[in-house]
This record gives sequence, structure tokens and C-alpha cells, in this order.
Amino acid sequence: MDELTMTPAAERVLEVAGRLFYENGIHAVGVESIASEAGVTKKTLYDRFGSKDALVGHYLRRRDERWREHVVSFVEQGVRVTPARRLLLVFDALEEWVATENDRGCAFVNAQAELTDVGHPGREVIRDQKLWMLDYLRTLARDARLRNPRRIATSLLVLLEGATVTASFGVVPGAVGNAKEIAKQLVEG
Repeated sequence: MDELTMTPAAERVLEVAGRLFYENGIHAVGVESIASEAGVTKKTLYDRFGSKDALVGHYLRRRDERWREHVVSFVEQGVRVTPARRLLLVFDALEEWVATENDRGCAFVNAQAELTDVGHPGREVIRDQKLWMLDYLRTLARDARLRNPRRIATSLLVLLEGATVTASFGVVPGAVGNAKEIAKQLVEG
């Protein structure tokens, strides 16, 4: 995805598109409604982003940046905890994110379900987001000197993803906390 110089109008478009895509679904939101709510013309939207598909990619990239910043800052603030405990802080970061940012579930899982074309620019962002999370968990597991950090990281990613989706259903109270307890057994056991 090309780097984009973000004018104030482009920022408004991206903010409005992000909210509408997340709240209503990508296919349910047209560029007309995004442009109208952002106070720009469709021409401005297309001049800045080129296409709705590219705009979707930018929306997902922006959300990914916010997620990464949230997780890293949450984990890094725990400098006085053991390296193994830092792995568990990822679950605390997720729990806070779910409570404040994720009332409709994971934006990436939702987008993946809608974006069936494997060449869609958003699919690359989704893959990058999941690979980053796996790599970050692997790094934390290595820092904690756990045996087989790759296996631990893979298991923790599955727990995080499952907890995110399960939390959005509202069927299992404390889904993220439950996943954290299982993660604790993997990390400490």
C-alpha cells in the first residue's frame, strides 16, 4: 500500500470510513455516505485514496497501528514484571481493547469475512497484523526464555484470537480472562 500524505480532508475521510466500516460492515458502506459524512466530495475521496478498496486498506492499516501501539505500550509499562508475566500482559491489553474499541468483534476478522478477493489490499493488512502479533508473542516468549517460543507464541495467538471472537458474542462472560488463565498455564507450566 502506498504511503499517503494525509491532508485534513483525507484524515476526516479515513476517520469517518473507519467508524462506518467497523459499525456497519465494509460492503454496507458506500463512498457517497463516507464523503457526505466527512464533508468532502466523492472526487476528493477518490483523489486522496484512489478507490474504496484502497480506503479499506488504509482503514485497516490505521486500526492495526493503533492496536500495535496499544499492545506494546501496555506490555512495556510493565517493566518491573518478569518477562513471562509480560506475555500475560498482552491479554490484559486485549481485555481493555475489547472493552473500549471492539464492541463488534475484531475488525480484522470481520473484514476477512467480507473481503473474499485474495488480492484485495485489505487482505495484506490483515495478514500483516496477525503475523506481527505472532512475531511479537514469539519475541516475548524468547525474552522469557521459554522452551519452544514458536509453539508457545502460536498457542497464545490462537487463545487471543479465540478470546477476541468469543468476547464479541457475549456468550462467555470473561472470555479474555479465561483465555489468560489457560495462557498462564502454558507460560508458567
